[in-house]
Amino acid sequence: MTPFRRPLAIALLLLSAPFAANAGDGGDGDEPASSISWDVSAVSDYLFRGVSQTDEKATAQASLTWTSASGVYVGGFASGVDFGTDSPDVEVDYFVGYGFDVSDKVNLDILLNRYTYPGASEAAYNELITTATFADSWALSVGYTNDVWGSSTDGWYYGLSHDWSLPNDFTLSANVGRSVFRDSAVAEDYTDWGVGVSRSFGPAEVSLGYYGVDGTGRDNFGNLADNRVLLSVKFAR
Repeated sequence: MTPFRRPLAIALLLLSAPFAANAGDGGDGDEPASSISWDVSAVSDYLFRGVSQTDEKATAQASLTWTSASGVYVGGFASGVDFGTDSPDVEVDYFVGYGFDVSDKVNLDILLNRYTYPGASEAAYNELITTATFADSWALSVGYTNDVWGSSTDGWYYGLSHDWSLPNDFTLSANVGRSVFRDSAVAEDYTDWGVGVSRSFGPAEVSLGYYGVDGTGRDNFGNLADNRVLLSVKFAR
């Protein structure tokens, strides 16, 4: 995710890794079966680690994932973006990963994601993201790239999130993350955060949240990092 508004192709990483996948149930006996999952969403803004990728406008998103019986998965993600005049209008990501249970209460997911922007190949880069999930409700993620936002420098992302079950099938979620850069000329280290509620209504999952970054993040990205409310409606299978 790359806003083309600052030197060295300043870009933004996803608010949190959206691609975790696990093998589905089914098949003969206790063996899980391979599966294909997909989702399509409408969002009031495409936020990635606290910063707008669509110049504070609404967009559509979609993803498709194939997961094998062993826990290996591959897939893709697409979203509209708006980084200004003569910049790409679409982001297309490709990913491969492996998810497995370490114990009854701990799951580990290792993901390699390729961020691409049709028409702006110089902005493409890879990120390795490892996520540990504890007791189905806590998740700790660490991301690393040696070419953050196509700038030829190292970047890290550390994220923590938690979900709470609420009455009437609502879920409360909160997250905090820290982006760290080897070269301060790319961006200064900053913190992002968010809190939201979600609920399924028939085939649609509706989420409403409030997201923001610290003062350094606002210095990095200006109005694109203002605190804001985000609404999303997702259909998944």
